[in-house]
Amino acid sequence: MAPVPEARVRELWTTLRPAVPGVAVAVLALLVAIVAILVALFRHPLLLVPGLLALLLAVPAATVAVWGAGPVRLAAAVVAVACCSVLLLAGQPVAFVLVAALLVGAGRGAGEALRAAGRRPPLLHIQGTPVAAASRAVLFANPRSGGGKATRVDLAEQARRRGIKLVVLGPGDDLRQLAQREADQGADVLGMAGGDGSQALVAQVAMERGLAFACVPVGTRNHFARDLGLDPDDAVAALEAFGAAEERLVDVGMVADRLFVNNVSLGLYARLVGTEGYRERKAETAWRVLPTAFGPQAQPFDLRFTGPDGQEHASFQLVLVSNGRYGLTADRRFGARSRLDGGMLGIVAARAGEGEEFARFAEAWWAGRPDPSRGWLQWEAPAFEVRSGGPVPAGVDGEALVFDAPLRFRCLPGALRVRVPAGRSRRQA
Repeated sequence: MAPVPEARVRELWTTLRPAVPGVAVAVLALLVAIVAILVALFRHPLLLVPGLLALLLAVPAATVAVWGAGPVRLAAAVVAVACCSVLLLAGQPVAFVLVAALLVGAGRGAGEALRAAGRRPPLLHIQGTPVAAASRAVLFANPRSGGGKATRVDLAEQARRRGIKLVVLGPGDDLRQLAQREADQGADVLGMAGGDGSQALVAQVAMERGLAFACVPVGTRNHFARDLGLDPDDAVAALEAFGAAEERLVDVGMVADRLFVNNVSLGLYARLVGTEGYRERKAETAWRVLPTAFGPQAQPFDLRFTGPDGQEHASFQLVLVSNGRYGLTADRRFGARSRLDGGMLGIVAARAGEGEEFARFAEAWWAGRPDPSRGWLQWEAPAFEVRSGGPVPAGVDGEALVFDAPLRFRCLPGALRVRVPAGRSRRQA
């Protein structure tokens, strides 16, 4: 394998440097906790090794307990406390309290480090136009998105204070029909508080009716909101987009008659998303499905397309078509778009293979050099077509759908009017 270029090393250091303070706090707290356990359990050698091992498990549990939400947060807190219970077994309640406090510190430090390393680079400026407050604003909310985030931030009350009509989705509701009805009744701004798939549905109605759209990040990933420059940790602030705000024209992608604000994934990820139980048990589903895509017994995906070199390609395990080009190399730009007004689709095709083939693919990805001979293609185009011998499963902004072949993708430059709170143009996501 070729050596990593010096420029790549510098870029990775730039990415990781903001995380150094958090790492330092976490490591210091962990070291002090280790010393506390050594002192407290010095006379209990049978408990010493289990105590140290439990501490190592307790740090990630404490990180999730500090930064997580809902049942996961509660479960992590129980695990972290249980890991310290060995001190109570040894009759050391003071040491138990001390180590528990140090775990909170280590968890906060580790969480800050992860957040700092994951911050995306500043977005390129999209020129916006100041606009007056909406006269009839309507916001749709999915109460289940993000583990119930809309409820946790009291979105209903926050919307009421700002004069925004809130429509909460119930089981079986057709979001597209509800958005069309509100548009017919005179709404001038449509907004969505939910996941990216729901964002795309309401955005399509807004685009078709010539209305402005507002994104409120209460989903799990919030990719579109992040790339708009919104802060997923401050969903309430996004409601200011319904007041005096800034309006931008951003691109959207279309596959057949369906709009997407992020991406359409074919092949492996589409198979994952379409597997029953994926949303409830992602890791378990991935563990069950991934082996079917690799190895000599794997069934190849019937996805055929013309690459940037004009050659016909097939047998790729993943084809990703995005609304704007994603950063997909090993740095903090991974999964982020530097702009949403480039007028191009981003297209990626990957074939990881096994053994030496996988090593060649990993090297090309790490170095940021797409190479079809190494199983990685990446380019931009205003339109794209994928051919297949039958219906094609797809993950459209995370939603499982099936399309008839051929799938025709196209970019609609500046087709969506998006309102963002004033002064967010250069905010780092």
